[in-house]
Amino acid sequence: MSAEAILDPPVIESTDTPSVDLVALFRESGIGEVLAELDRDLVGLVPVKTRIREIAAHLLVERARETIGIASGAPTLHMCFSGNPGTGKTTVALRMAEVLHRLGYIRRNHLVSVTRDDLVGQYIGHTAPKTRDVLKRAMGGVLFIDEAYYLYRPENERDYGQEAIEILLQTMENQRGDLVVILAGYESRMDTFFKSNPGFRSRIAHHITFPDYDAAELLLIAERMLDSMHYRLDHASRDAFEDYLARRIAQPNFANARSVRNALDRARLRQANRLFADALHGGAPTGSAALTLIAASDILASRIFADSSDTPPPDPIR
Repeated sequence: MSAEAILDPPVIESTDTPSVDLVALFRESGIGEVLAELDRDLVGLVPVKTRIREIAAHLLVERARETIGIASGAPTLHMCFSGNPGTGKTTVALRMAEVLHRLGYIRRNHLVSVTRDDLVGQYIGHTAPKTRDVLKRAMGGVLFIDEAYYLYRPENERDYGQEAIEILLQTMENQRGDLVVILAGYESRMDTFFKSNPGFRSRIAHHITFPDYDAAELLLIAERMLDSMHYRLDHASRDAFEDYLARRIAQPNFANARSVRNALDRARLRQANRLFADALHGGAPTGSAALTLIAASDILASRIFADSSDTPPPDPIR
């Protein structure tokens, strides 16, 4: 062998490259359990569940990249959930917080849910401490701001919402590694809010739209709610509630699952009044079958059947 070969041996490149077992990482994180709970607990919402799975997969891969030294920097995690009331935004936010915690993107499996009243004061010097107190409570977890567009009221020159917005924007940027903010509200109003506050739009990485439930999904939601409270529908009352839904969906102020729950609460009150009246007149003990059944008459007594042309009152008193 020549001296040159000894002094300058050939370079043999290794064929081994760093790798990571994504399936093992997925199992160890436990996010599969969270996603399964989301599928089980929420009816419908296929586009939303798909986006949540995509975000979870992206964050899992980012964690995998970190383990082999090719991370691309901390991802922006702030989100916007747009949709009508009663479409599961708060529930999904809770599940998202759990996913982020299990993957190590937040320190605590913790969500603080607030509205404008929790952030904005009524006099000078009141807003900043209120907003900072909320941020302090949410730090390390997720801050969920429902109806976020109410923070901005340009028609009122003496409104202090802009001060809260500025503090939120600063915190979202400077402490994004220790706080995830989720804004929520009606889609059209959120669009207007972002146009008026471009600082928010630039900090939001994920925009998720929550669709309304259709009648079949709402009926299934109703049956699940009743089952959890040990009530049931029979064939006649099920048909009556389907009719109720068809009428109610077409009227103002409909709030999806929230309206369904309010309707069932009213039906339970009517059932209780009916059973008590029957007991007073008949004197016989009331069996479990009667105590658990929501009858068709309990549903058909709703004012929505009295005159379908009337605008219904707000849900809480239906």
